[in-house]
Amino acid sequence: MDLYDVMRTTPAVREFTDDPLPDETLHRILDHARFAPSGGNRQGTRIVVVRDQAARRRLAELNGPAVRRYVAQAKAGQSPWNPLEPPAPSVAEIAATEIPDAFTAPLLSAGAVLVVCVDLGLVAAMDQDLDRVGLVAGASVYPLVWNILLAARNEGYGGTITTMAVAEEDGVKELLGIPDRFALAAVVPIGRPVREVTRLRRHPVEELATLETFDGEPLRAPGQEPDGADEGAAPR
Repeated sequence: MDLYDVMRTTPAVREFTDDPLPDETLHRILDHARFAPSGGNRQGTRIVVVRDQAARRRLAELNGPAVRRYVAQAKAGQSPWNPLEPPAPSVAEIAATEIPDAFTAPLLSAGAVLVVCVDLGLVAAMDQDLDRVGLVAGASVYPLVWNILLAARNEGYGGTITTMAVAEEDGVKELLGIPDRFALAAVVPIGRPVREVTRLRRHPVEELATLETFDGEPLRAPGQEPDGADEGAAPR
């Protein structure tokens, strides 16, 4: 596929067919994805390929606490898990929230589940002393995760970046034997999509980029007037 076509048609896939994901195909996906950049080219990411159903059921269970809070906050009108405000629902309300199948089914039905972790001794976290949630270290792992999804799309497969299990990182580490110095970055189910999405809806460039300052003029193509977001599937 053309690079731009892959970039514009790689959705978050959560529904999979029963088609297998052969080791040969997965190896090819990872063989191309591994050229993603990382801080200092230290390449501290490790991927555990989980096919065992019992382990995948346990991963789905470990999603539970984060999913309950996510759903409860969404129902309360909050942006779930945002770091700027505490949850509006009470602890009891969160604990009583049911877990929708959509949050766990992909881990059970995908051809394989990739558990992605990164060695904290090999990342450059320049924001570690700031009084906010750290983000910068993700630059050493998430480009690889996205490359995996782009390569999967090129092979006719798909997946999505899930992070609910990160809230129960210790449980995931115990399940898979991940060393203490590694941080859990994402759990990525990959398989053959049930539906083929050809167009995605995203904010236009004019809402994404401004000139010179945060509140500067929108970046526009020469002669182009602002327009709406791309048509197609709903945003992720």
